[in-house]
Amino acid sequence: MADTLAAMVRSRAKTGTQPPTLTIRDVGKLAAAAGVTRREVELCALAGGVVPRRYLRNIGTLGVEGQLKLRRARVAVIGAGGLGGALVELLARLGVGTLVVADADTFTEDNLNRQLLSTEGNIGEGKAAAAAERVSRINSAVEVLPYKMFVDDANADGFLSGCDLVIDALDDIPSRLVLQRAAARLRIPFIHGAIAGFVGELMTVFPGDRGLEVLYGEAASAPEKGIEVTVGTPTVTPVAVAALQAAEAVKVITGIGELMRDRVLFIDLETGSTSTLELSPRGGAR
Repeated sequence: MADTLAAMVRSRAKTGTQPPTLTIRDVGKLAAAAGVTRREVELCALAGGVVPRRYLRNIGTLGVEGQLKLRRARVAVIGAGGLGGALVELLARLGVGTLVVADADTFTEDNLNRQLLSTEGNIGEGKAAAAAERVSRINSAVEVLPYKMFVDDANADGFLSGCDLVIDALDDIPSRLVLQRAAARLRIPFIHGAIAGFVGELMTVFPGDRGLEVLYGEAASAPEKGIEVTVGTPTVTPVAVAALQAAEAVKVITGIGELMRDRVLFIDLETGSTSTLELSPRGGAR
């Protein structure tokens, strides 16, 4: 069957370009004809050097092999609010193969200023379900597994099992520490992002790194919320930090570039400044 699908892809590929490409319509027709998913068609195409045209502007930076790695990846986005909604959008447009999205919350009116998945028409509806619906309209070849649930110590390992990467889009510190511990147990890289006012932070944590403990202390002493409770979150900050997290995700998955590991990036959109806190390999500040 794989050989048959590969032959079908080659027959449909537009060869007047370099690399050869497939249109969205071609992908849909091939999926229907072969009785497979759109994702399977895209994976087959990329493995043979044929690029779905929707990803063509990625190739100069990521290469065909990098795009193929993204299409094969399974990424968990925990939280589908300000950070998570923007992350879902970016990762779907990049072509990440499967997005596992968890959020137990529903939309409220005060989400409308910054949460890309919220609209005037879906107030009161679930955020994880909205993520799946949004992706279906952006990139129907991306699989979304939405879960209306909080991730805790009891369910985290089962929920994250099989993922290649975990992204923190949460808004409380204890839950972030739960997520980092689970990622470490499962040997999965973890990308942290946080926002408050015009300020954001970013860090990539691999199993064995102390990571969030350097910023927040041990779980027992960590405060539940950060300063965002008092300073709020204007529209621009979650989008900026989500873009940085998505870039880290691309680098983790493809192996391209230098990761924000053993250091924390702080951005201040009010002053247009950035700073970096260097950490020792075992997690302490240098």
